[in-house]
Amino acid sequence: KYAENMYYFSELALTLNAPENGTAPTDSRWRPDQRLMENGRWDEANAEKQRLEEKQRLSRKRREAEAARATEDGTPCDPYKPLWFERKKDPVTQELAHVYKGGYWESKEKQDWSLCPDIF
Repeated sequence: KYAENMYYFSELALTLNAPENGTAPTDSRWRPDQRLMENGRWDEANAEKQRLEEKQRLSRKRREAEAARATEDGTPCDPYKPLWFERKKDPVTQELAHVYKGGYWESKEKQDWSLCPDIF
């Protein structure tokens, strides 16, 4: 009912991006630009998206500069690593895949998101 007002999305599709209390602050459902867009505040959403993209660019540049300095100095530098996944070779396909390494559900249960970076 009223599908034409909801971009012809199914009810399931409409609820997939609904915020859920207790999730990590890095959960994409907390993206401020997404929330603004869903509330029809297009200009603000676009400005917020630009801000987030610039923040991501600066973060990447900072990581790249740290890696370059470490290479020049000969000091070890840990590359970016996801919090909840690690790259492992799939035993069947022999291809690298991101495999869940644990920790998310424990953090969610404790509501301890101290390991999460500030991405928004």
